Amino acid sequence: MNRPEDTLTATADDEARGQRVDRWLTAQFETLSRSRLKTLVDSGQLTCNGIVLSDCSAKVMAGAVYVLTVPPPVAADPTPEKMDLDILYEDDDLVVLVKPVGLAVHPAPGNWSGTLVHGLLHHCAGSLSGIGGVERPGIVHRLDKDTSGVMVAAKSDAAHKGMTIQFSRHSVERAYIAFTRHSPNPKDGRIETQLMRSSRDRTKFEVPHDPNSTAGKHAITNYVTLARYGQDPHASIGAGLAAKIECRLETGRTHQIRVHMAHIGCHLLGDPVYGSKRGRLLGSEICDPFLRDFRRQALHAAVLGFKHPVTGEDLRFESELPEDMKALERVLGKLPQ
Repeated sequence: MNRPEDTLTATADDEARGQRVDRWLTAQFETLSRSRLKTLVDSGQLTCNGIVLSDCSAKVMAGAVYVLTVPPPVAADPTPEKMDLDILYEDDDLVVLVKPVGLAVHPAPGNWSGTLVHGLLHHCAGSLSGIGGVERPGIVHRLDKDTSGVMVAAKSDAAHKGMTIQFSRHSVERAYIAFTRHSPNPKDGRIETQLMRSSRDRTKFEVPHDPNSTAGKHAITNYVTLARYGQDPHASIGAGLAAKIECRLETGRTHQIRVHMAHIGCHLLGDPVYGSKRGRLLGSEICDPFLRDFRRQALHAAVLGFKHPVTGEDLRFESELPEDMKALERVLGKLPQ
């Protein structure tokens, strides 16, 4: 029988006012290290007066009630599982591959086996970097389960540290192809906002309602419209029912592209979380069965470029669209202009 999750509660007094939340809570919950607490806060496990708080540097409010949910530990380490991996490049330090749709990157609730980590452990015969921890060996970045495309994993600790630095400095080239409901206006642009965990649903992220808010994390997405499909009868002249977009990231926040495109009124086709609740695609004006049955966010990591963290060599990898997005593009291309 699985151990239930723990709930830890602390009420701030006047002396706690103005302290950093992570430092104060670490003192309140002596069984948790500060790093463990940060991980829990980042994953949306802390609430303040019933509202999710995902910023460890936030200041404590006197009289506020802080509730921390601590999920039960996972006893077993990931075990190697044989898996067909689409390897683009590999040496003693790195492995670059194309992640298919439906493959979770690392173990998590609902995906304790059959993840990319399990496949890499088998493929690399135990040579993955251990810096990512027991559940995420070799993982320096991730893609959502239903996002396909190019990823890099670290086989050595030196490579892991080097790649982590590049990602933290935003020097890694990352380009994604997405298909959206509506076409953006302007057709090319830059989206710069804060991203924070939703106070209503801890699995989702959102742009703060106040444009001047500093809550959450800074996020920047640059986009270019590659193609428009159909004519939206309810929008201005030149606006499409759908569009093919290239997004280039300056930051790499969870769900960043999905949230940013939805924020400008162009949610990703098929997105079950940030998309339209009715049909999730193009609405009743489009009756193609393929569109009705497309049920994953239309997002593909097409380009990944970086300096080899050990040799310093410039590396760049590209991946063509998977078959389901190629089919989606063909169907959209048939829409009347």
